[in-house]
Amino acid sequence: MAIPDIYTEGIASGWKIIDGATLSAPQTLEADVAIIGSGAGGGVAAEILSLAGLKVVLLEEGALRTSASFKDMDELRAMSQLYQEAGARATSDGAIAVLQGRSVGGSTTVNWTSSFRTPPLTLKHWAEQHEVVGHSVDDMKPWFEKMEQRLNVALWEAPNANNHVLKRGCEKLGWEAHAIPRNVKGCWNTGYCGFGCPVNAKQSMLVSTIPVALQNGATLVHRVRVRQLQHANGQVSGVVGEALRADGKTPSGSTLTVKARHYIAAGGAINTPALLLRSATPDPHERLGRHTLIHPVVLSLAQMPEQIDPFYGAPQSIASDHFQWLNGATGPIGYKLEVPPIFPGIGAGVLNTFGKALQQEMAALPHTNAVLALLRDGFVEQSPGGSVRLADDGSPMLDYDLSDYVWEGVKRAYLSMVELQFAAGAQRVRTAHIDASYQTSWDAARRQIEALPLKKFRATLFTAHLMGGCAMSQNPKRGVVDSRGRHHQLGNLSVMDGSVFPTSIGANPQLSIFGLTAQNATTLAKELAG
Repeated sequence: MAIPDIYTEGIASGWKIIDGATLSAPQTLEADVAIIGSGAGGGVAAEILSLAGLKVVLLEEGALRTSASFKDMDELRAMSQLYQEAGARATSDGAIAVLQGRSVGGSTTVNWTSSFRTPPLTLKHWAEQHEVVGHSVDDMKPWFEKMEQRLNVALWEAPNANNHVLKRGCEKLGWEAHAIPRNVKGCWNTGYCGFGCPVNAKQSMLVSTIPVALQNGATLVHRVRVRQLQHANGQVSGVVGEALRADGKTPSGSTLTVKARHYIAAGGAINTPALLLRSATPDPHERLGRHTLIHPVVLSLAQMPEQIDPFYGAPQSIASDHFQWLNGATGPIGYKLEVPPIFPGIGAGVLNTFGKALQQEMAALPHTNAVLALLRDGFVEQSPGGSVRLADDGSPMLDYDLSDYVWEGVKRAYLSMVELQFAAGAQRVRTAHIDASYQTSWDAARRQIEALPLKKFRATLFTAHLMGGCAMSQNPKRGVVDSRGRHHQLGNLSVMDGSVFPTSIGANPQLSIFGLTAQNATTLAKELAG
């Protein structure tokens, strides 16, 4: 069945879309609101503000890629075109891989569709420990409901064989497990969500909020890297970006300036702090870029007797919070258990082997299951997270160290994941650690885990969840923005992305960003529309 390309039809109908690669001279645009970043925060804000009758300009560093270019479902193409640094983004020391989107729609174009509300204990912690107001469970409920309806978020009740390993193991051990809500409509269940949905089923910003914004007169500019916010006397006066060539990397020499009444930074928890740092925005209490959280992720790998084809079917449909809140918000670190899909390219990167051993592992891929643990960082002093700083060329660098507090959680997560996989019937299991080897019994695996050196470059570490760095708080000494996302020192600047989270949240963050942005953008729209 032929799937029409939304953007081909939209451009023909008059949508205002500018490709920065076509700019040959400096250009200036005017708007009511300039939004920097088109992901979960920027896309939602663009729709709400344009529907309020405001003139919106949406700026995106990545290129406009649509369903027409996703039909090959090719892993190499997707990583090179749709991810920051072609999928090679990492912490400054290279120890933790960072998967982050870089195209129109941001990470919503390539994520695995898991859509969780912010956990109640997280919201309670923000209010009690970070002086956040207006975002209690009751405050957020209508906004989560609004975005769940808008993006067709619903429980996915048909786990594939890969996710069923998690379900089966939890049932055997008596651990909590639940179905995952997904933001899809008419999903074909191919499992290729991370490469861009070829049938427009995933309700990413690319196919949902941004088209509505364009229908309502917004202008989308892609392949433009925003370098600076111009500001003086407590107000932002303009945003300046450099146009990129068709390769999406090299500046062409042309600049784009946007003059607006209000500005929204929505580039995510690495790019937004970096933009504000490059712009030398006021930071009297040195909070900018600090306490950046990532949900450090560790893995265990299992060979199952049955063929589970971990590359087919909805990528994530079962999760367990059994270990997430056992000790409350501030005890030993908690973690959420989930299952990732395993494709050949990214799979080869976490197998920690090479040569003939790698050939054998890849041949066994149809029988391979991985369980991951998202560690809930940032809730206690022993887990301060990381920080964003600038490289010499102004590009962002993320420094992130793991304390003994976090490493202790890594060990417990290893033990939980391996026990679960054996309970689910695995023939052999090993942690994704360079010093680990496959074990055929739970007792042997437990002894090995107890002896593993817990340090960077030995344990495989990665993340796809970026939070913090522009934390919200009503107290300017503790936050970059207030609870509405308004900058404490610059009156016409808001931040609407995951960087405003005071801690990590303990769940995949996209729905938290959707809901919080919907709430704050609606307030802003009423203010600006008068």
